[in-house]
Amino acid sequence: MAPCVLRSCINMSQAISWSKAVLFLKRGNMTACRSPPGFRSCHSYGQPKLSPQEVSSILRINEVSYDVSTSSIRAYDANQLSSNIPIEDRICVARCRYTTGMLFGVFDGHGGPDVAELVSQRLFDYIALTLLPIPILRDLIESDSNFYGKLTETYSETDLSPKLMEIHENSLRKYAIEILESQSESFDFEMQNALSRAFLKLDSDLSEEIREAAHEDMDLLAMAIMGACACVAHIDGSHLHIATSGDCRAVLGIMSDANKWICKPLCLEHNTDNVDEMRRILSEHPKSEMNTVIKNERLLGQLAPLRAFGDYPYKWKTALQKKLLLPVFGSGIIPPNYYSPPYLTARPEVFHHHLTARDKFLIVATDGLWEQMLPHKVVKFVGEHMSGKQTLDLLRLPRKQMRLEEINEILMQRHIGLSKKPIDTNASTHLIRNALGRTEYGVEHSRLSAMLSLPDDMVRNFRDDISVIVVYFDTDYLRHSPAE
Repeated sequence: MAPCVLRSCINMSQAISWSKAVLFLKRGNMTACRSPPGFRSCHSYGQPKLSPQEVSSILRINEVSYDVSTSSIRAYDANQLSSNIPIEDRICVARCRYTTGMLFGVFDGHGGPDVAELVSQRLFDYIALTLLPIPILRDLIESDSNFYGKLTETYSETDLSPKLMEIHENSLRKYAIEILESQSESFDFEMQNALSRAFLKLDSDLSEEIREAAHEDMDLLAMAIMGACACVAHIDGSHLHIATSGDCRAVLGIMSDANKWICKPLCLEHNTDNVDEMRRILSEHPKSEMNTVIKNERLLGQLAPLRAFGDYPYKWKTALQKKLLLPVFGSGIIPPNYYSPPYLTARPEVFHHHLTARDKFLIVATDGLWEQMLPHKVVKFVGEHMSGKQTLDLLRLPRKQMRLEEINEILMQRHIGLSKKPIDTNASTHLIRNALGRTEYGVEHSRLSAMLSLPDDMVRNFRDDISVIVVYFDTDYLRHSPAE
């Protein structure tokens, strides 16, 4: 990790030998050089370059909040903070038009932003298409109208270019026909299989589209060597499904009977910290490759995530890479010890959770957040933010004809929340602020200022792009929803 130079407040006689101290940043923890006896350091991080108002302006520039108020979902907050230039993360939120579910996704690109951009614009259509009942699917095909724009209603800007829109439309139509031909009206639908199929189909179509346009579209060919991890939540009433491919994560915030916050991780990262994932990959290749498939905690010694969209140098056969990629990108494009492809897959792991009234919120985020903060801390901060945020709003009773003791309990909770009144009304912004600026004494402005004013050529050594969605559940709806 690259060192960061800090200045201490010292007198001139001491300044010659102690004008600089070295510290290292790792996962949000600071380790500084010890000052000599008698030194009085005015601040560990030096004079802030940004005022509190400037810090807040930077943190809030990409934040959004929506009141959804549909079945089990009450609202959501989202925000992003870039490290890469341009940012390689993407966020997408959409409502399925023909079914009752909502989709929330974060996409973490690597090698460039293009695959994350494309997947964020296209994956929800693939999922929505896979979820359609057969009669509706047949009607859409027979109507001969465009699929794009009809399957989902997005809450964010995800417009495709005219050329990519045409490619996407053609691929969607072929996929719709494929689904129709492979299923009957008595087909036994399973959500886990549907989400997995949508992920794999988009990755396969993107691969085919790149191959077909390789000799005439260099922009599309360049996407072959980029990739993206994805974590998508599908919420329909009391049913929550998480589909993840890569190192993005989702956690659930649960309120216990003792009014304590419980963190429930809903998925695991697909990297070398995941023992089961390591075993899966090793089992798919000959024993002779036992020491080369994973090397230096990376796939073939190069790629950190062990599942991802794109990254076709880890999926295509050697002959295809030599034909399409090698003439453009050089011989180094083919990974070392490349004997038994594919080594990488976009197949997601899919998890189901039945929501109850104790489930208060869901956090979906790219690894830029999880590198800075542990999941249980993330849940704690969002839970405290919920309590503190109540003090910013007018009191509204959740239902009519409440007993006096119930109203008194609400008032007591609001009184407790006064001590936790947040700076940010957006919970995702609150998380990013704490992830980058928090110390054992609370959020420290000088640290936050330093993290937000790092030079462009250094910032990536200290933090990654951060993208966060916080989804709030409707407790009253879940309280009265069926148990199964």
